[in-house]
Amino acid sequence: MKKIAAYILPFALLATSCARQPQEAQQTNTETTTTATTAATTPFNANEAFGPGKVVELKQPESNKVIIKLMFKNGSMVDPEDKKGLTYTTAQMISESGTQDMTITEIKDKIFPWAAEYGANVDKEVTTFTFAVHTDFLDQFYPIVRGLMLNPAFAEEDFKRVKSNQQNFVDQVIRASSDEEYSKKALEDLLFRGTNYQHVVEGTSATVPNITLEDVKKHWRNYFTRNNVLIGIAGNYSQEFLDRLKADVAQLSEVTPNIPKAGEPNKPNGIQVEIIKKNDALGSAIFTGTPMPVTRSADDFAALMVANSYLGEHRKSYGQLYDKIRTTRSMNYGDYSYIEWYDQGGSYQLPNPGVPRTSNYFALWIRPVQIAEGLQKQYAELKGIDVGHAHFALRLAIREVDDLIKNGLTQEEFELTRKFLRSYMKLYIQTTEKQLGFLMDSRFYGRQNYIEEMDQLLANLTVEDVNEAVKKYWQTENMFITIVTDDSEAEPLKQALLNNTPSPMSYSNLVKEGLPQEVLAEDEEVANYKLNVKDVKIIDSKDTFK
Repeated sequence: MKKIAAYILPFALLATSCARQPQEAQQTNTETTTTATTAATTPFNANEAFGPGKVVELKQPESNKVIIKLMFKNGSMVDPEDKKGLTYTTAQMISESGTQDMTITEIKDKIFPWAAEYGANVDKEVTTFTFAVHTDFLDQFYPIVRGLMLNPAFAEEDFKRVKSNQQNFVDQVIRASSDEEYSKKALEDLLFRGTNYQHVVEGTSATVPNITLEDVKKHWRNYFTRNNVLIGIAGNYSQEFLDRLKADVAQLSEVTPNIPKAGEPNKPNGIQVEIIKKNDALGSAIFTGTPMPVTRSADDFAALMVANSYLGEHRKSYGQLYDKIRTTRSMNYGDYSYIEWYDQGGSYQLPNPGVPRTSNYFALWIRPVQIAEGLQKQYAELKGIDVGHAHFALRLAIREVDDLIKNGLTQEEFELTRKFLRSYMKLYIQTTEKQLGFLMDSRFYGRQNYIEEMDQLLANLTVEDVNEAVKKYWQTENMFITIVTDDSEAEPLKQALLNNTPSPMSYSNLVKEGLPQEVLAEDEEVANYKLNVKDVKIIDSKDTFK
């Protein structure tokens, strides 16, 4: 029995005791024609969730809040080739430029006493605006909501500010603020290269300068329309208010947007690596990805959720990757597995709604491990090493995936993981805003209620289902890998990966003396574990996202 049993049970009990069940709520969707899809399978048509009269309701008469969400089927994938980032600019201008009647400063001053808030989120395929206010102030707040969506100011001075911040992000922030997020965005750039999924939603250094205020106004008319919107509303509201909201949304542009097909991930030939070198990086941040043709729309997704959770649920300390890399060997801060895009993973412990995607991939996140230069400075006994921990950590993580593919879960591991997961998923929807967000995402995938339907699928799973799904959808022979590291580490790491050079774990003498023999024996196997590396390129940080 692997160590997972010792970790999962306490977490399962904790999740069960801490989970706040959703308030008693009557969920209605009177104008959509989608039927229950507990047996949903791929492929699915996300466009069917959007358009005139499409509404998701979550009535909570006892609530003291009202949440309004407007999700548009556009996202960064509709950006023109020479104006990548335009959808993001437009969304920011709607939320950060006030209305024809009020400046953004006046709006913020007015809503502050109400504890009201709003904002925009742009992903690859959707853009979502979220508005939240106490019921006592709904009638006062709503004219602002209406003005932002129907009569945005698009003021020149606000445009300059928004665009300046956007340019700074693509030029500097993305490369300097977090190597972990940098490696994740770089992986998507590599995985989806040549498609409309490639660029980060904020655009690129070369294309943001091309965006004009007139482009923003035109994009708003053509891609934020009544024909590609899904209305979401939750909390304590009246039918009269909902009718008013629907009537106002119907006043959006009548254009029917030309929404392109989502870009599909490239197929790697063997393991293809891009090492991004930068000055003064303190470690090597690693992110891997390989195409996976399964999304929340498919029943098999539930089986993969169990396998994924066993390997390493985001920011949870019981997974195999976390146990082997961090807990046992103290190599980094955490190591996790993913079966869909995890938005802002460096900031959030629970997944966010509002980022549904058609194209998907299986990924591993190895948070920064030490480089040779840093280890040499810390420990005299490590003066002779050429490469830090990246090669060993990558081998160890891939070996764990291979072991799961080959041997599968035991019955006990399956039961414990499933028990945890069924409790843990309830934490996703602790707030009204999250509940509404996941319901709207469900419609994107052709489902009615993702959380409830997955729980039922999990209840009916067997360990054989999980092990078969892992063998069917996961593999490690063909992967894309991005590694953000120091310029001193880049070339030695490239040669080690290309040549499958043995990578013995570099412990200080004191740490090594305290490790059990079984760990040291496993280290020898990991150090010589063969990876199917076919290509390794070194990219200068200043040349990324161009």
